[in-house]
Amino acid sequence: MDAKILIIDDDQDMCELLERRLREWGFQSKWKNSSKEALQLLLAENFDAVVTDLNMSDINGIDFCKRVEENRPGLPVVVITAFGSMETAIAAIRAGAYDFITKPLDVETLALTLERAVRHHSLKEEVKHLRDVVALSTPFDDKIIGASTAMKKVYHLLERMADKQTSVLIVGETGTGKELVARALHRRGRRRDKPFVAVNCAALPEHLLENEFFGHAKGAFTDARSAKPGILVQASGGTVFLDEIGELPLKLQPKLLRALQERCVRPVGGTSEVSFDIRLVTATNRDLEEDVQQKRFRADLLYRINVVQINVPQLSSRGNDILLLAQHFIEVFAKKTNRNIEGLTSSAAKKLLSYFWPGNVRELQNCMERAVALTEYERIIVDDLPERIRNYRTSHVVEASSDPSKLQAMHEVERRYILKVLDVVGGNKAHAARVLGFDRRTLYRKLKQYGM
Repeated sequence: MDAKILIIDDDQDMCELLERRLREWGFQSKWKNSSKEALQLLLAENFDAVVTDLNMSDINGIDFCKRVEENRPGLPVVVITAFGSMETAIAAIRAGAYDFITKPLDVETLALTLERAVRHHSLKEEVKHLRDVVALSTPFDDKIIGASTAMKKVYHLLERMADKQTSVLIVGETGTGKELVARALHRRGRRRDKPFVAVNCAALPEHLLENEFFGHAKGAFTDARSAKPGILVQASGGTVFLDEIGELPLKLQPKLLRALQERCVRPVGGTSEVSFDIRLVTATNRDLEEDVQQKRFRADLLYRINVVQINVPQLSSRGNDILLLAQHFIEVFAKKTNRNIEGLTSSAAKKLLSYFWPGNVRELQNCMERAVALTEYERIIVDDLPERIRNYRTSHVVEASSDPSKLQAMHEVERRYILKVLDVVGGNKAHAARVLGFDRRTLYRKLKQYGM
């Protein structure tokens, strides 16, 4: 093991013996006969673990552990003594020691203890690094995690738009966190102290959705025993978030458009209009421009809601954000279930990075909740992941070959790649165009060209 150990003992022969024997186990080591000199060396150089005798002449092992914890917190210290007892063992552990070993010393036991200590220290440093990255990766809002270039573009737009009253359309696949972005806009804007009201347009039938938007007067229908204001009035002064706006029934769209233009509504069954003042934020996973062409969405409503568009990237395009989010979810679910789980093994992390995440952040969250529930270890291993992730294999659109007869023409490479992208994104042409770097018309032209 390539780890650096500091040995402290007032017996020089013991120091030299331990240095020689630990080298046989693959450790690098330095030694000191004085605890004070050892502390100075610890401040000057980095070590992965410390081995110290309990009964030193200048600073005893218990006080030394306390000093190490104050100056190099988390650095594992293994205490050795010929006077082992439960009381001294407890005192050493309370002082911050990683473990306690009695003489006569078994070097094999010491080496195995140091291996565990170094792995434990390395894991804690890795978790600390991930936490630091997470803390630094949320320049706009602590609910949104990500340090990738794609997310920095989102942060930049959010920063510019947060305190404005302009309508914003948030576009992204299901599970990418569009509502988190909408809530972040509200929290950072001037309306932060007023209501944030969210409605999923795909979750309610048309007649209930109309009542939800505009409210109703007393007696408007059988069960209307009292008047009820709609969300546009309820949220007055604040923000209304309409999720899945592309699913809004066509018959309801002109009513919503008029309300947004006039800034007033007439409740169902009412005779007078009620004014409101909201900021509108909407979200969709659909290509609304295509829906306009197909007569499924009104162009004038699209112009009203799509003043500024924020595109939330799919998880598979966010690189190491996958690991930042995974670490965050592990900590959340470990805390909920009162379990001591530090993070991911490197092999599990590689599996997460290679998977294409069709369900985006929501799928990753589900995956980490499952892994925390199943794991028997301090870190998530590959076997804790769902089968679809464990067995996922990246398919190659083009196979490299040194045989000229097997090489493909560029148009065939392009055709196969377009098909692959469409397959991965579930046939969503708007998303496929973004991945390919095409505008929508170019994608349609190529699909037609290749007979797809």
